[in-house]
This record gives sequence, structure tokens and C-alpha cells, in this order.
Amino acid sequence: MPFTPASTSPAHPRAGRREWLGLAVLVLPTLLLALDMTVLHLAAPHLSADLEPSSAELLWILDIYGFMVAGFLITMGTLGDRIGRRRLLLIGATAFGLASLAAAFAHSSVMLIATRALLGIAGATLMPSTLALIRNMFHLEHERTLAITIWMTGFIVGSAIGPLVGGIMLAFFWWGSVFLLAVPVMVLLLLVGPWLLPEFRDEQAGRLDLASALLCISAVLLLIFGIKDSARDGINLLASGSLLAGLVVGTLFVRRQRRLVEPMFDLALFRQPAFSVSVSAMMLCILALSGAWLLIFQYLQGALGMTPLQAGLVMLPSALLQTAASLLVPRMARWLAPRVLISGGLLIAVMGFLVLLVIGQFPGPWLMVLATVLLGVGIMPMMILGTDLVIGSAPPEKTGAAAATSETATEMGMALGIAVIGSVGAAVYREHMMEQLPAGLSAHQIEVASDTVGGALGLAAHLPEVMATQVLSALQLSFTLALQTNALIGAIIMGGAAWLTGRYLAGAKPHR
Repeated sequence: MPFTPASTSPAHPRAGRREWLGLAVLVLPTLLLALDMTVLHLAAPHLSADLEPSSAELLWILDIYGFMVAGFLITMGTLGDRIGRRRLLLIGATAFGLASLAAAFAHSSVMLIATRALLGIAGATLMPSTLALIRNMFHLEHERTLAITIWMTGFIVGSAIGPLVGGIMLAFFWWGSVFLLAVPVMVLLLLVGPWLLPEFRDEQAGRLDLASALLCISAVLLLIFGIKDSARDGINLLASGSLLAGLVVGTLFVRRQRRLVEPMFDLALFRQPAFSVSVSAMMLCILALSGAWLLIFQYLQGALGMTPLQAGLVMLPSALLQTAASLLVPRMARWLAPRVLISGGLLIAVMGFLVLLVIGQFPGPWLMVLATVLLGVGIMPMMILGTDLVIGSAPPEKTGAAAATSETATEMGMALGIAVIGSVGAAVYREHMMEQLPAGLSAHQIEVASDTVGGALGLAAHLPEVMATQVLSALQLSFTLALQTNALIGAIIMGGAAWLTGRYLAGAKPHR
């Protein structure tokens, strides 16, 4: 268990200067991926006005990245165990930089969806490689917990500077410029990575089983497509067929892993409660958060009329307090059992969702600041200690696959949150907009305004002042109801995750 004491020995040496400098390098892709995620949500209204995607295309633009990451993570994590985690990290960094350039200059919704898909495949190489390298570089458990905390802090810092940097760039440049942020970060990683990062691989691993890889990727993508399509259009033949096919392919993947002498993915990891509960809880937490987070930035800009920079400043207190909370978690973990610290934090996050339920009843952004602070601070023990439990439960030679499973859970949660909960919010917005829009609009104008926030804002800009005011009032009311609906769903899911961790993480002990 990662929370039991460990002594310094020749088999478990303390980390030196090279390891800690290498950790700083590993924080770079983590920071970038967080920054890229928050910046894109901030840019959504701008790219909607420019490319004019439908609501379905906008959802694909936002979540295709997460879908492809989730689909390829386990395969890439296992591949890193075989060919070397540093090698895979550098290959992925090169591909991510090139795909970012292509996304920056996309001239249509279809092209942006395609380049975001390529970014997802490249991104699938980055996260499991960084976590696996941390596991191999930091053998003492208290050092690994600190290293994971710093790694997670990089994610928080990326989330913090994303809205600010994105707001500045969107104030002076076109929406595609936000993708160019990845290029210098990846160039720096490629320059210093070979010098500071050691190479690790499973010397006993056989060749990658391509049949298993194909089954794994196909199962995840089929399941996600089926869920997304049914959430958007209701249960239909295509969605049902996709879900059924995903379950069948997933069953074939599991059976193949059980038969192989050297499986691509070791299912025995799930027999450890610390591993299986942490993975499940992280997926539920990200599922709950992403469904609301998708609408928060659009609410600030659409319903409250803020600029991207102003929206970024509203999110800054949450990011700063998240960073402070992340640095306190390792200290608190010395005295509190993981289940107490994790489940207590998740109950704080539930309070954040409850605050979102009264958004719109009071003027100003202060309730949003309070809600995002509670959400951000409450989730930190789960993300840090949960990741530590997952990585610490796996043997060193299997850390690539373990890290990939952890990241697959979070990416699946993010993708499903955007697809399912996001689709629920979009349906609530559409229904209420059609009821609230003023008379005198054409059928096409009603369809545009009820489809996306960007469409409603674009329409209002071309209407007479009185009618434009009525459209913006309808937008504010409808989008507030959509956000409150997603917050209620998120509170229920987060409460379930708090119960799960409080009930089934009883075996993990505090690290002293």
C-alpha cells in the first residue's frame, strides 16, 4: 500500500537532483493538457461564431479529444511499458505539437474535429508516460506522494493560467491561436527530456498484442459513441447497435486478456480494493465536474456577458486555492486515513454543486467564485491520493498500464460528462429558449438561438435593440436553468463517489 512507511535502502534509494529536475520536465505536458482543456472551453463561443458549428458538431469539437485519449490510453500505456516510457513520451510530444499547429489553422468544423482527434491520440501517450516515469523515479512512498502532488499542481496551474492566457490571446488574436500554446511547451520537452529523463521499460514484456489493442480501442470508442448518440438523439437503432457492439467487443477483450500468458492489460490489478475503488471514484468525480464545468465558462460569457479575460479572473481564486490545497494534502495524509480525507473533500465538492443551484438568484459573479472554490478544493484529495493509490498498487513493471487505467477513467469521465450531462444541459437550454424567445423571429432564427449560446449571441447582435434585449434575457434564464440542472446531477454523482470512498477505502492507512 502506498501509505505504509518505507525505509531507505539500496533497493529503494532516495531521489536525487536529476529525479527532481526530471519531475519538473514531466510537469510540462501535464500543465499543457490542463491549459489546453480550459482554453478550449473559453474559446467555444468564439469558434462557434466563426465556424458556425451545430450543437452536435460543437460537442464533438469539445469531447472528441477526450474520446480518443480514452480509447488509446491503455494501449499506449502498455506500449510504453514495452518500448520505453521516455521514448513514447517524446514521440507523443512531437505528434501533439504538429497536431496543435493543424488545429490552430482549421477552417471548418469537420477539420477541427479531425485535428482534435489526432491531438487525442497523441495526448494518450503523454499522461501514462509521465505517471509511469514518476513511479520508477521515486521509490520511497512519501517522495512519490510529494512528486504526484507536484505533478497534480502542474495540472492546477495549467487550469489557472489557461483562462488568463486564453483571455489575453482571444482579446488580440483569433480563436485558433490558443492551440499554438502547445508548440513551445512541446519543443522544450523535446529539448530537455532526453537529457533529464531516464528510460524505463518492462524487460520481461513480450511484443504488443495488436489484436488486444484493436479490441480495446474499438470497445471504448463504440461505447462512447453509443452513449453520446443516445444522449443527444434518444435511444435509436444506431446508438443501441453501437452500445451492444461495444459490450461484445469489450467482453472479447477481457476474455482474451484472461487467456494470454502475457496479457496486454493485467486484470489482476482490479482485485486490489485501493486500485479499483480509486479508479471508479476518480471517473465519477470527473464525470460530475465536467458536466458542470462545460457550462460555467459559457455561463460567464453568455449569461453574464463577461469577456474571456473577465471570465478567467473569476476562475482565478479557485485555481489559487486549489494549488494551496494540493500542497496541504500530503501533510494531512500523514494524520488522516485516505478514506476520511478523500470522502470529506468530496462532500465539500457536493456543497459547491449545491451553491450552483442558486446561481442567478443573486447579482454578480460571487456565488460562482464560491462554488468553483468549493469544487476545486474538495476534489484535490481524491485526485492526489487516488492517483497515488493507483500507482502504488501496481508493480513497477506494470505502472504504464496502471497509470493508463487511471487516466482512462478520468478521460472517460470527462468525455461522458460532456456528452451525457452536457447533452442534458443543452436539451434544457433548447427547450426553455424556444419558450422564452420573443415573437417575430423566423423559424431559422429560433433554431439558431436555441441551438447554442454562440448562435443566440450572434443573432442578438443583428437584431433591433428591444428584440435583442429580449433574446439576451431569454438566454440568461435558459442557460441558468441548464447550469442548475447539470449541477444537481453532479451533486448526486459526487455524493455517490464520497460514499464509495468512505465505505471501501477502509484498508488504506495514513502515511507517517
